[in-house]
Amino acid sequence: MASGSLIWHCSTCRKNKARSRCAHPRARYYVVYRVGKRQRWKPAGRNKHDAERVLVEAVAQLHAGTYREIAASTFGDFAGRWLKDYAEAHVKPSTLRRYHSLVACYLKPAFGRLLLTEITPEQVQRFMADTLRQERCAPATANRVLTILKGMLKQARQWGYMRENPAQDIKPARVEHVEMEYFTPDQVRLLIDNADEPYRTLLLTAVLTGLRRSELLGLQWGDVDWKAGVIHVRRSVWYDSRKELAQAGKANEPCWRFLTPKSKLSRRAVVMTPRLREALELHRLNAPTSPHDLVFCSRDGAPMHPRNVIERGFWPALTRAELRRIRFHDLRHTYTAMMIAQGFHAKFIQRQLGHASIQTTLDRYGHLLPDSQRAAGERLDALVFGPQEEPLRLTPV
Repeated sequence: MASGSLIWHCSTCRKNKARSRCAHPRARYYVVYRVGKRQRWKPAGRNKHDAERVLVEAVAQLHAGTYREIAASTFGDFAGRWLKDYAEAHVKPSTLRRYHSLVACYLKPAFGRLLLTEITPEQVQRFMADTLRQERCAPATANRVLTILKGMLKQARQWGYMRENPAQDIKPARVEHVEMEYFTPDQVRLLIDNADEPYRTLLLTAVLTGLRRSELLGLQWGDVDWKAGVIHVRRSVWYDSRKELAQAGKANEPCWRFLTPKSKLSRRAVVMTPRLREALELHRLNAPTSPHDLVFCSRDGAPMHPRNVIERGFWPALTRAELRRIRFHDLRHTYTAMMIAQGFHAKFIQRQLGHASIQTTLDRYGHLLPDSQRAAGERLDALVFGPQEEPLRLTPV
């Protein structure tokens, strides 16, 4: 019959002791049991109740024949393997860069030295509380970190490093709704009038199509369907840092590359307005020739650097127009706000933006819809009863 026992062991004293006689931080309970002829020691934390639960589970699995050895690994070591072997193959480079940053800033300092099997739900909940107390960390950032942690520990369970995911049932923090920044049509005209070429046409394209910055920089002339009056979004441009290229052994290669769009529905055809068509036709006559057939490129024909678009084109135009400084991505919000104000259906707006679902569009821009539907009641009355010159008067019976 399989059996096991609990032992309080201190690796500092290198002895098995009663808990009351040793309070070193590295002292903890171990579950000791046999698998075949070999004795196994499994760390079970400093809480006796939790350790007893681990012992019962281990003995039950031994009796049922479902016992599986758990590989020992610290969170820090596993994080490096997860980023390289899993995340690198499953997410876009921009997402991978964010993963590296958040893991290094938040997760490794909190869990790096712990064994994966030592992480408990209580520790994860405490980590969330401590993170939310930091002034520099917004609730949305804390939730992103929690999402990454859940994904990492889920993969650790699948790879055999732990039996349960301690972060699985931890709820995200409440995030206050923040109104999106966008310009009015008058402010859009001010921005365009105060921009210099080639950034003027780029900003006009951004605000009249809602394309992301990386999609704009990856736009080729072959993507512009002059006859149908649409612009096809088929790729984006990504810039690697010199450090990332050196780590990948590509220090001598170009720092930019083409990528597929953000998601499957990001491959889309966006309607081109007549004014934008005229601006692009004029821009084509004056733009540098690009070996990559790029619509917006630097003098050598390579894609514009995203930072140059902001610092040399966008910010100077905002300053000259005396407009508040917003993000470049807020031009995408401006495009959406103008589409909503003109009464376009949410499903059409979703397809133009390339959102994965209409729910994403409604969650982000639903607060703008009521203002665009103020006359809905009047229009419904007119449809049923016909137009009324005078308001309906009710006479008492």
